[in-house]
Amino acid sequence: MSIKSILKSTVAALAIVTGGSVFAQGTPINAAQFDALVAQGPVASASTIASSAWASKIKQAGALRLGTTQTANLFSLLDEKDGKIRGFDAGLAQLLTRYILGDQSKYQFTQVTSSTREQVLINDQVDVVFATYSITPARAEKIAFAGPYYASQAGVLVKASNKEIQSYNDLADKKVATQAGSTGPAILAQYAPKAVVQEFQTHQEALNGLRQGRVDAYVTDQTLLLNVLSLGGSEARLAGAPFGAQDPYGIGLPKGSDGVAFVNAFLKKLEADGTWAKLWTVSIGQRTGSTDVPTPPSIP
Repeated sequence: MSIKSILKSTVAALAIVTGGSVFAQGTPINAAQFDALVAQGPVASASTIASSAWASKIKQAGALRLGTTQTANLFSLLDEKDGKIRGFDAGLAQLLTRYILGDQSKYQFTQVTSSTREQVLINDQVDVVFATYSITPARAEKIAFAGPYYASQAGVLVKASNKEIQSYNDLADKKVATQAGSTGPAILAQYAPKAVVQEFQTHQEALNGLRQGRVDAYVTDQTLLLNVLSLGGSEARLAGAPFGAQDPYGIGLPKGSDGVAFVNAFLKKLEADGTWAKLWTVSIGQRTGSTDVPTPPSIP
């Protein structure tokens, strides 16, 4: 089951559930802090731009054509109050716009879905795609990827009052929810073979099982669990660090583009000067109660 598909429906699904603040609207992004961070981002020198045909084309056009979404909480969500898109992906995209054009607002937005991301790049409708875009061999045959800039693993969600479970190592003999058809059952079989696994058909059913006390924990992609906490996580918490195989997120670019080297250098600059960590904190950490900034994945 695709984490991207689940994320799109999470907000709507959680909004109709009652009986606990873990399912209520949570802390919104600090818009002023986010905007100030992006506005302080680095700007590439003229020689740096000239070294890349991809960046030079964008500079000459005067706008970066951005493929992204407006519905991914934590990563790229439209604020209907001011019409701006904010989140971790949105911040990186705006920082890249500023890096090339000197102004973070000079981008043209194109809505993409999981089924259109490759095609808009192939058709030269956009210059770049930021959309929690997992790097896979099949996709890499059609487009190029910069990054990875973020990686998600499995996580453990428990009630805040649960003191017994501090990581996946404590799941033996515990009732653990996961989703049928997801990678959850295989991950539990590998990392918590003595857990009593209960498979639910949907993410919402698994959350309900945890809220109602029918299970002790819920194991699924940590990005999805962070999304839950951002919607009001006072009654739930993450138990321990993420674990299991990494799902690397990349930045989509046209096949054969020299933009890959340019964007990778840009990402490394953001990591080195602390911007990546600050963006994670304002977009994800502050909204989920997470204080441990993750280590960015290694960029080739």
